[in-house]
Amino acid sequence: MNEFLGEYLGTLVLILLGNGVVAGALLEKSKAKNAGWISITAGWAFAVVFGIFTAKAFGSPEAHLNPAVTLSVCIQSGHFERFLPFLLAQVLGAFSAGILVFLHYYPHWKQTEDKGLVLAVFSTDPAVTHTPSNFISEALGTFVLILGIHSIFSEANGSLVPGFGATLVGVLVWAIGLSMGGTTGYAINPARDLGPRLAHWILPIPGKGPSNWKYAWLPVAAPFTGAAIAAIVLKLFSKAVS
Repeated sequence: MNEFLGEYLGTLVLILLGNGVVAGALLEKSKAKNAGWISITAGWAFAVVFGIFTAKAFGSPEAHLNPAVTLSVCIQSGHFERFLPFLLAQVLGAFSAGILVFLHYYPHWKQTEDKGLVLAVFSTDPAVTHTPSNFISEALGTFVLILGIHSIFSEANGSLVPGFGATLVGVLVWAIGLSMGGTTGYAINPARDLGPRLAHWILPIPGKGPSNWKYAWLPVAAPFTGAAIAAIVLKLFSKAVS
């Protein structure tokens, strides 16, 4: 239960701050309007750091915040009993965060006529729609995420000062966003896309458009695929090294 609460609250903080920076940069009459990609990627990086700290403080010492990370841990360990509880906690946390972003920016939705921008606050979509390439982008980004997290906490790189690992994971997500995020918006986290998209679908947002469920499967399936491949690769290499 403590791990469930930690994953729920950690993911909530992650998505509240992450989608919040997107809302600030996209919605009309926001003081951060047109802040740009650097602002958005930095905001997401900081969101990851404080999401991890929150998860740890409330009972989830591993602080996954991402079903793809949970899947990779399960594959590497061979134990899957935490997968569904963590998945539920993470999706619920992301959904709750979508509601809070809606409430926080409440007057700005009516001011924003572009339905695509409104949806972009909650979920990702490709800059150029090409399903195979979009799938590869999300899978590869998640592969780099899993590989990077493993490398940060690897004994080969020495012990870390408490809390510094979370900061480095934030920097990793920042790097992925800057280098690889321009194609699909780098969901690299099924809960990050699905939870807020559900919130967009349900909430009474003034003048909102469709929630683009036709695309919604991809930022769920592709991160799981990339994470699974990364986990298998890491298992194979760890056996080869040992």
